[in-house]
Amino acid sequence: MTTLAWIVAGGLAMTAIAGIGAFTLLLPPGWLERLLLPLVAFAAGALIGGALFHMIPAALTVGLSAFAAMGWVAVGFLAFLVLEQWLHHRHRHQTRARRPLTWLILVGDGLHNFLGGLAVAGVFLVDARLGLAAWLAAAAHEVPQELGDFAVLVHGGWRPWAALGVNLLSGLTFLAGGLLAWVGAPHWDLRWLLPLAAGNFLYLGAADLVPEVREAPSPGARALHLGAFGAGLGLLWALAA
Repeated sequence: MTTLAWIVAGGLAMTAIAGIGAFTLLLPPGWLERLLLPLVAFAAGALIGGALFHMIPAALTVGLSAFAAMGWVAVGFLAFLVLEQWLHHRHRHQTRARRPLTWLILVGDGLHNFLGGLAVAGVFLVDARLGLAAWLAAAAHEVPQELGDFAVLVHGGWRPWAALGVNLLSGLTFLAGGLLAWVGAPHWDLRWLLPLAAGNFLYLGAADLVPEVREAPSPGARALHLGAFGAGLGLLWALAA
């Protein structure tokens, strides 16, 4: 497959994942709550593993100095921190418009997907195998996020099919980001996208997802979450071996 084919296929597959929330309508009551946190723990491990075992080592082999690479990791981490703080600020100061939280979720998810597509496509442009590992780590994060987003949209007043439609449109921004990276590749130095993606992955995994599963109601649940986290970490380690 050509690099463009990998980017397009990855973007379309990520958009399809945005529709996974519809399956929550088929689950018996309570099942979503049981599945969501183990999936979040697995996603956290996969994201951190993708950064540590794939993105950062690759950034050090494409001509970037260690100082520059770590600087871009810090920028990627900080960028998502700023984005999240902005979204929280907007949420606190929102007007009493109809379904404001659901619109905020859609805008934030679309922007997040666009930046993710830009970063993952930049990795594909360096190496297809590395790009596939980055895509898998990003996809592991998207599954629990999309399940949760869909549930919030429906709870916020959206009809299920309308919620599915807007989620799919939000998912298409991943492809848009990927295509932008591909178009710009002949003109821009995109090596910085490797450590930038690593910073994004580290923030999402360590700052957003780990706190979600750190405090479990029982020892059994804590063991399950730890095992799921280790499985995500181990999968990305195995892909790097």
